[in-house]
Amino acid sequence: MPTVEIADLKDGDFLLDVREDEEWEAGHAVGALHIPMSDFVARYGELTEAAPQDGRVNVICRSGGRSAQVTMYLVQQGIDAVNVAGGMQVWEAAGRPVVTDAGAPGAVV
Repeated sequence: MPTVEIADLKDGDFLLDVREDEEWEAGHAVGALHIPMSDFVARYGELTEAAPQDGRVNVICRSGGRSAQVTMYLVQQGIDAVNVAGGMQVWEAAGRPVVTDAGAPGAVV
């Protein structure tokens, strides 16, 4: 399983958040693309349009389980994708910003 640590992510790296809507609304990483895992196959085209052509897709969820499944699917499709170890729980614990859609401070639920 290709994996990346939170500490290795830089500002501006492409981040795909596969948590469900209520998790996203509570708080997410600034600039992340949100496609819930439950909608992922149907909305796959949104990812291919938004993802950098020659860049890596960093996939994140709450703790790393769902993002691991999506990462494996993307790798099978020939996309350079990695699972973000520990997910949004580690993101928040590392002091990375978590915001709501309105830009207010958010929380990982």
